Amino acid sequence: MTIKVLIADDQAMVRAGFAALLNAQEDIDVVGDAPDGVAAVTETTRLRPDVVLMDVRMPTMDGLEAAKRILSAPPERRPRVLMLTTFDIDDYVYEALRMGASGFLLKDAPPGDLIAAVRVVADGDALLAPSVTRRLIEECFKARPALRRSSRLDSLTPREEEVLRLIARGLSNPEIAAALFVSEQTVKTHVGKIFAKLELRDRAQAVICAYETGLVTAGDPREQ
Repeated sequence: MTIKVLIADDQAMVRAGFAALLNAQEDIDVVGDAPDGVAAVTETTRLRPDVVLMDVRMPTMDGLEAAKRILSAPPERRPRVLMLTTFDIDDYVYEALRMGASGFLLKDAPPGDLIAAVRVVADGDALLAPSVTRRLIEECFKARPALRRSSRLDSLTPREEEVLRLIARGLSNPEIAAALFVSEQTVKTHVGKIFAKLELRDRAQAVICAYETGLVTAGDPREQ
């Protein structure tokens, strides 16, 4: 299957460079580009790409607002959005992840990372390792007061809460299985139920949910 990509960035050289790199791959086709957020929303509707590479900061409409509008489309017409940024800790990126963006990538990342990122998010996975998501959230939450436990967690069983807490610590399924002395398949079942109950798309959103519901507190040494 060919992955259709739209590139949204206000720098023409960046758009051209990314397009040349991605079009050189047999399984990727850059179907269009956009110099600002307004054009990104319009072109996404017109071209129906599988993945949108979205610069965070653009004129007219920034990447955050553009991503919000794109991700509000019905699921069958909603592409994966990968945020591009020059900063690895960025409040804009955090907000984009909350809205359902599939991850973020530094603009100066090696070419191979960009290619791999497009393939990963097109396949339905989050680009961000939970540990990276956690670091981002720790930075965003460390100056805020601790949150009380949210009733949103009431639908989870004690074991599911435990699994979610371990996801928020950045553990993979095999690592969670080892920590809880259960099979990896059992962990996968728990993760699937957590995602369904809390309406989460991927592990990046799961980490955010754990912090925003008060299950995990930024800076808590017990969560290290």
